[in-house]
Amino acid sequence: MSFTNLYYKRKTGTPKPCFICFKETTTVLATINTVDFFYVCDNHLSDRGFASAFEDPAATGETQKSALSAEEITKVKEDWEERQKKKAKKEKEKEKDKEKEKDKDKDKEQKDEGEKKKAKESKDKSTSLPGALPSSASPPPKASHERYQLHRDYFAMRQAEHRKRRQAAQAKQLAPRFPMAPTGGV
Repeated sequence: MSFTNLYYKRKTGTPKPCFICFKETTTVLATINTVDFFYVCDNHLSDRGFASAFEDPAATGETQKSALSAEEITKVKEDWEERQKKKAKKEKEKEKDKEKEKDKDKDKEQKDEGEKKKAKESKDKSTSLPGALPSSASPPPKASHERYQLHRDYFAMRQAEHRKRRQAAQAKQLAPRFPMAPTGGV
């Protein structure tokens, strides 16, 4: 099997005949990488014998998460608080070590600070542009297409058709390798 039984409903610009009834339609069902696609009427999509709307398992998982008991929630909170306390202790120890190192390097930093300030001032003067606002690029919203699963018989038909096309392509590739049939008489 080269593709899964999950099809996305899309609209096209040019109408073509429906896979079932051969009426003109602009609705297409296609797999995620468009390995398989076919035109289908909107009426057939509402037919439970042809295809059914695909429900996201993640959405059903969210309802199960909310069904957790209060005891489980409190246990998780307590564990989290204990971990946070341990992290805070480790951070305090690290800070103490850093302070010791800072005392040693303090003399060196004071010398370098004067040089850095001078460099910063010259940079600020050269790069400051009035009226320049920082650009905040927000990601484009995800386009969510309706998802469908075909009835097992229709999906088997689509797989068989895909298999035939693949075998025909393989036969075309192998044909030049075989010898020609004899053309002489008997």
